[in-house]
Amino acid sequence: MVAGIDEAGRGSLFGPVFAAAVILSPDHPIRGLRDSKQLAAGKREVLAEQIRRFALAWAVASAEAEEIDQINILQASRLAMKRAVERLAVRPDFLLIDAVSVDLPIPQDGLVKGDCRCRSIAAASILAKVHRDACMDEWDAVYPQYGFRAGKGYPTPEHVQALEAFGPTPMHRFTFGPVRRFRFGDQMKLPLCSTEAAGQCR
Repeated sequence: MVAGIDEAGRGSLFGPVFAAAVILSPDHPIRGLRDSKQLAAGKREVLAEQIRRFALAWAVASAEAEEIDQINILQASRLAMKRAVERLAVRPDFLLIDAVSVDLPIPQDGLVKGDCRCRSIAAASILAKVHRDACMDEWDAVYPQYGFRAGKGYPTPEHVQALEAFGPTPMHRFTFGPVRRFRFGDQMKLPLCSTEAAGQCR
């Protein structure tokens, strides 16, 4: 039982970093798996549905923006990956991880550019990306001025201009570049997430 693990959203200025873990089934191969960044959004959606349907096990987890600010983005990404593995319905015997290690007593290997070299890591990258993008669409409805639906929380010109005009939200990462100069007390007093998103975007 080999699980592939990858994350999505490390470079974003906003929200959690997400990770997924996937154990693919040898009896149900999925064609077209590759690094999620190399796929169009529609193709990612199709593949994500196939992964959820045919994988032996899969899980998505996250580490919150506050955790990212406390322990740094690398350690928060590793934490999200660990949580994803722990959520798997099937315990893996071995972990294949994109470039890093995870604090679990399971044999593992960190593969540089693993999402391009390993099908199970590619599958995890797709699930993490699709889940995060769906959550960014939800948060766009709560914080429309930042352009999250289009920019997904990354430092686009629209996002940076909105930070200048409105300041950060409670879910921004205060240790990241354009957000770092704001004190946490300067954040907008808005709800953290829509009611629907609250149950899905963690």
